[in-house]
Amino acid sequence: MKKLLAIVLCLALFTLCFAGCGETADDGKYTVGICQLVTHDALDAATKGFKDALVEELGEDNVEFIEQNAANNTDTCVTIVNDFVAKKVDLIMANATPALQAAYNATEEIPILGTSVTEYGVALKIDNFKGVVGSNVSGTSDLAPLTEQAQMIIDLIPDAKTVGLLYSSGEANSAYQVKVVKEYLEGKGLTVKDFKFADSSDVAQVAEAAAAACDALYIPTDNTAASCAATINNVVSPKKVPIIAGEAGICKGCGIATLSISYEQLGRVTGEMAAKILKGEAKIEEMAIEYDNAPVKKYNKAICEDLGIEIPEGYEALE
Repeated sequence: MKKLLAIVLCLALFTLCFAGCGETADDGKYTVGICQLVTHDALDAATKGFKDALVEELGEDNVEFIEQNAANNTDTCVTIVNDFVAKKVDLIMANATPALQAAYNATEEIPILGTSVTEYGVALKIDNFKGVVGSNVSGTSDLAPLTEQAQMIIDLIPDAKTVGLLYSSGEANSAYQVKVVKEYLEGKGLTVKDFKFADSSDVAQVAEAAAAACDALYIPTDNTAASCAATINNVVSPKKVPIIAGEAGICKGCGIATLSISYEQLGRVTGEMAAKILKGEAKIEEMAIEYDNAPVKKYNKAICEDLGIEIPEGYEALE
């Protein structure tokens, strides 16, 4: 009887030790899934900033990244985040609006942090959005001062009478940005026309039509445009039509100037938010969307010289 009791106690102790060892092994170790919509400078910088900040906060040995790129395909975003859910990752970072929307629809349990998302209320169809999603979603916004970007068109291209808005029909946040810019420019007496492309396959055709019909173009923080900036430049540059861009990556490829945030810094802020969530220092449902409140005016020296546009003081040259 004593022998049997000893065996039972040993088995119980083994079970407790095994369970305890499992908890210790998992303590402070995290797996983070990253779904990035497409490869271009802005999103790449945001992902880099996110990873760097999270490693600094948690330690390189304590975080594993599963990084996937959807190649600008929204259906692929869905496949990626569903795989993250199946793997039971500890947190999902969704880089760009379609990635955020896919993650939002995939899980109500796993914390989701978006970045490079302009307006969360628009992206997630939340009426009267006040800055806190209130569920398992939060993140950072790449919203720059849109009316100030619009004013740059007036300041830098004073002879422009007709402005074309070039953007993707499939990106809700692009539509939000151009709506604000359009209202501002029309209020200043300019004629404004929309030019929407469905995907990368018709960017060149739409850009050519826009350049033929307008004195200047505006491109918001649009992921398809960003990945096709060189294509846009090849079409628009021969027609000598200047472009004001929503962010530095697009401006570097085809624009004359931008008022742009730092996407790497935006990613770092997202990484810091992730660390607080994973360490239990903050509840995601209480976390407000965060912004980069220090956008910088930048210009593309080569394109400005080609078009004979003089940039006033207060602008930094793009590297």
